[in-house]
Amino acid sequence: MKHASAILSCAITGNLTSPKMNPNLPVTPDQIADSALEAAEAGAAMVHIHVRDPKNGTPSMEMRYYRDVVERIRARNTAVIINLTTGPGGRFQPGEEDPAIAGPRTNLLPPLKRVEHILELRPDVATLDLNTMTFGSEVVINTPQSVRTMAEAIYSAGVKPELELFNSSDLHLAADLFADGTLSIPAVACLVLGVKYGFPATPQTMAYASSLLPRNVEWTGFGVGKTAFPMLVQSWLLGGNLRIGMEDTVHVGKGQLAAGNAELVDKAAWLVRELGGSIASAEDARERLDLTG
Repeated sequence: MKHASAILSCAITGNLTSPKMNPNLPVTPDQIADSALEAAEAGAAMVHIHVRDPKNGTPSMEMRYYRDVVERIRARNTAVIINLTTGPGGRFQPGEEDPAIAGPRTNLLPPLKRVEHILELRPDVATLDLNTMTFGSEVVINTPQSVRTMAEAIYSAGVKPELELFNSSDLHLAADLFADGTLSIPAVACLVLGVKYGFPATPQTMAYASSLLPRNVEWTGFGVGKTAFPMLVQSWLLGGNLRIGMEDTVHVGKGQLAAGNAELVDKAAWLVRELGGSIASAEDARERLDLTG
């Protein structure tokens, strides 16, 4: 059933997009926080945060960067929903000479290490990846037991997990985790489309994937790269929520680099309003996502 308004989330900066792809990509903690605040002003009810090393722009897991970003956002906006990633720490690159030995791009960490910043900073929402799959030239590994451990820690901090679902096997794992009580209803989930070897970015795929979710799950469908805006509209048409941001695309139009996250949010909100929809306020989104307690 379609809601009267759609919750719009902005993914500020991620692991894969780089300043070489778009020099406007936020990198330093102050740039990431400022971009999140601008996205919120443009209509994003939620901001999804990764952090980077401010010296070279590479993805980071440093607590001090997360703390800096969260404190900067909260000092100026207490309404916007803060969503921190727990995705880093699951990559394995087989060594060239011995595939049992980790290569230089491996960043595997124990599950509790991956949620340390969640336990300390207690954001509103934390992502929880359920995928084990080929990801670029590496493999992402999220075993059921690791997912259970991370979920328990996230809930213990009073934070709501947002399930990141990349393929149909993730949905079947989610069903088991709901059944055994690891995950609670009502829940929040994202269907990630367009990542190679995961869900293809098609209307049929999004319709199928969303049909496998339990009732009382607030879901968002989104695409990456050139599929970002088409999949945003498709999610709205199917009754889902919305996500856009420079983690997912660095372009606001064909061949046109985005000036920043606020421009992407502006376009997303315009598209939905042109189709007869509306965008939820942060306060309304908090109530819908059961974050008011």
